[in-house]
Amino acid sequence: MNGPAFNLRPFRAEDLPELVKHANDPSVAANLTDAFPHPYTEEHGRRFLEEAIQGPALRRCIEVDGGCAGAIGLHPKQDLWRCNLELGYWLGKPFRRQGIISEAIGRMVHLGFKEFPEITRIYATPFGSNTASQRALEKAGFTLEARLLGTLVKNGRTEDEWIYAVRRSPAT
Repeated sequence: MNGPAFNLRPFRAEDLPELVKHANDPSVAANLTDAFPHPYTEEHGRRFLEEAIQGPALRRCIEVDGGCAGAIGLHPKQDLWRCNLELGYWLGKPFRRQGIISEAIGRMVHLGFKEFPEITRIYATPFGSNTASQRALEKAGFTLEARLLGTLVKNGRTEDEWIYAVRRSPAT
């Protein structure tokens, strides 16, 4: 790894202050679905931590220097998509452009294929305008599968949806 040392660990209740501090930055919500609120309050943080600690998804705190710097998670899909996990992530502004997120993505892919033996594909859907996220996925071994033009609306702006995925290798 080229960036600073970080850990991926389960969330804890005491992550609340730093979680809220970094999640409340408008640049975080700008690249996530509308389900991610802005402003991000302590109540949002408490609900997220409760779900992250007890929910079905595999969610991890991105810990830098002992504190919560971001979040990354794998979300099981249902029905026809049951052999897929959707990857979601964000990182606080002070920790970006240091190689953390691409390394965290790689670690989560390894963990996802280990924890979910039935899964054959892990995918992520960054906005077409989010080139930093696209680069991070590519560095972590993801391949661009599709570009869906003008399918999303975020903050009144039409966005393209890019679909990146990594497949389970036969040896995994």
